[in-house]
Amino acid sequence: MAVAAAQKNREMFTIKKSYSIENGYPSRRRSLVDDARFETLVVKQTKQSVLEEARARANDSGLESDFIQDGVHIGNGDNSPTVEDGTQQDETKNGHLADADIGDDDAKGDEDYTLTEEEVILQNAASESSEAEQALQQAALLLHMRDGMGSLARILKTIDNYKGCVQHLETRPSQVTGVQFDALVKVSMTRINLIQLIRSLRQSTAFAGVNLLTENNISSKTPWFPRHASDLDNCNHLMTKYEPELDMNHPGFADKDYRERRKQIAEIAFAYKYGDPIPSIAYTEIENGTWQRVFNTVLDLMPKHACREYKAAFEKLQAADIFVPHRIPQLEDVSSFLRKHTGFTLRPAAGLLTARDFLASLAFRVFQSTQYVRHNNSPFHTPEPDCIHELLGHIPLLADPSFAQFSQEIGLASLGASDSEIEKLSTVYWFTVEFGLCKENQQLKAYGAALLSSIGEPLHALSDKPELRPFEPASTSVQPYQDQEYQPIYYVAETFEDAKDKFRRWVSTMSRPFEVRFNPHTERVEVLDSVDKLETLIWQLNTEMLHLTNAVKKLKGSHFE
Repeated sequence: MAVAAAQKNREMFTIKKSYSIENGYPSRRRSLVDDARFETLVVKQTKQSVLEEARARANDSGLESDFIQDGVHIGNGDNSPTVEDGTQQDETKNGHLADADIGDDDAKGDEDYTLTEEEVILQNAASESSEAEQALQQAALLLHMRDGMGSLARILKTIDNYKGCVQHLETRPSQVTGVQFDALVKVSMTRINLIQLIRSLRQSTAFAGVNLLTENNISSKTPWFPRHASDLDNCNHLMTKYEPELDMNHPGFADKDYRERRKQIAEIAFAYKYGDPIPSIAYTEIENGTWQRVFNTVLDLMPKHACREYKAAFEKLQAADIFVPHRIPQLEDVSSFLRKHTGFTLRPAAGLLTARDFLASLAFRVFQSTQYVRHNNSPFHTPEPDCIHELLGHIPLLADPSFAQFSQEIGLASLGASDSEIEKLSTVYWFTVEFGLCKENQQLKAYGAALLSSIGEPLHALSDKPELRPFEPASTSVQPYQDQEYQPIYYVAETFEDAKDKFRRWVSTMSRPFEVRFNPHTERVEVLDSVDKLETLIWQLNTEMLHLTNAVKKLKGSHFE
């Protein structure tokens, strides 16, 4: 389970509820891409709400309490706040320095300070514990000086009063009317003192503005992400849009029994916890009949249109008596099969998860799969993922080592990524894992799950109608997608290995200030942010290289005997 601080960060920067677009969604099918964009919008709205609440709390809490240190007094008990030179200063209004009435001291004591988002993040990081409050924080302050260079001495003295260390200082003429110079000051000090320093500087009429600039080492800025496979119990937030309960165009909208069946299966997924066996579903004759129709159609199309990796894994699933035409496979059986071949496992999902939650699961080689079946009135099309799509589309290639690794690397790249980067990763997923094409003996083959589990789209994708482009993550990640009709554009990978290599180079340009790796022995994601962790990893890799070198020597020796 996540620690309390991580849970607090998640409350601020990720969605804690199921959000829905009510009364209809026109799209023909749902996707991570659109849900990632919708999720970003909701996150922004949630952030704004949280910021407003935090600012209100700040005006009534610690920032307004008495704080005395080395002659600097800030608080409600003193209506004439001062800095080090002892002169009476003006308050700020709404984050900007204002010309206050010197005689109106009582009014100034009640003035509000509007915090910026960066200051709210800093305040929340400091409030986690007394240790977090006293933790050293490096930050950059941008100050707009009205009175010229004479204010520099005032700045340095105030920083010294708050036990701060100046690491860098530079000035330049300001382009702002009424401001002579801008000063950039990089400081190192405790978080609580940094908060008080910013407030103190804002109380001086010498400055037209004081801004805290973004620093990557304010840890709460990074969105929460799971560190252990058990944390995926917290990653089950749904984006409900094209649902039988919400949209009259859904095939199951008018079928009360179907809607009730969906609810029952969804509750099974919601109740699932890490380590539990996946509950079996007693599929009905109608549901098994829908599976059989789609299964037989895929069998007919697969020899000509599917890539060799898909066909090889499909045959193994048939040999294991998992893929049979008359019975929908149980997720527990499929999960055991995947674990033996690539280390991937399954866990039940109630529907389409938020993009961040779904991608995070892949980092642990966990694929979150639905268990409900599409409505029998529409066997060859579903507007949302169902178990037929998951099983026939995704499972065979998750049994292929190279493709499984590619899927996990997309998941690892998503951990701690920004909202905009989650959108890009979702788009890459859409054009590869869902709708990807690859070359095989100079011929195009499908490896995308949405292609392999459908009928019309693979025929369209492999015809001369769409535009084909080489897979390049930088351009693929910003390509608009089509959810109403067949895709007008498909991306072609030379091989899975080539796709992985290009993807790794692209991920290295993302803004995340740290690297992560998955430890398969502990099922834990490790953040590589210290020398000790890197030295341990190097030792492990050297041990592996020693085994590989010895194996090569033994093979060469037996070859010449």
